[in-house]
Amino acid sequence: MAVKEHAKIRGLKVDDLAEVVRIDAAHTGEAKKSYWERIFSEYLGRRGRGRTFGIGVNGPKGLAAYLFGEVRAAEFGSEPCGWVFAVGVDQEQLRRHLASALLADARRRFHKLGVSTVRTMVLRSDVDVLSFFRANGFVGGSYVQLQIGVGENEA
Repeated sequence: MAVKEHAKIRGLKVDDLAEVVRIDAAHTGEAKKSYWERIFSEYLGRRGRGRTFGIGVNGPKGLAAYLFGEVRAAEFGSEPCGWVFAVGVDQEQLRRHLASALLADARRRFHKLGVSTVRTMVLRSDVDVLSFFRANGFVGGSYVQLQIGVGENEA
């Protein structure tokens, strides 16, 4: 799945913040500017250098898709692995394999960072995103995410 020749994968810049907020809001129904400001600071700032990245693809009207990734070790002795933190595509650019191209680039970046596994988390109810990751080779991993609400099942 190749990206069209006019669309080149590039590193995200602070100037891309408004476009990421717009793309995300189209999917989630909520513009979360302060949330994305924090993510940009963490992933593109000095603190994350060497273990985090944000990449994007331009389309005819500006940023068409983005992906944020990081290398981290999870709980219970998991080896460091790549994590896809977020991926988004402009509604007008869907089905053009932009997210798949970003994911392929992220896998290359993770490989260069010395990890052999890439993970992500997806809401079970987000069928479109779940289908995207499955179509790109993701399968259920060896860990199971568990959760409990604060204040529930107190002894």
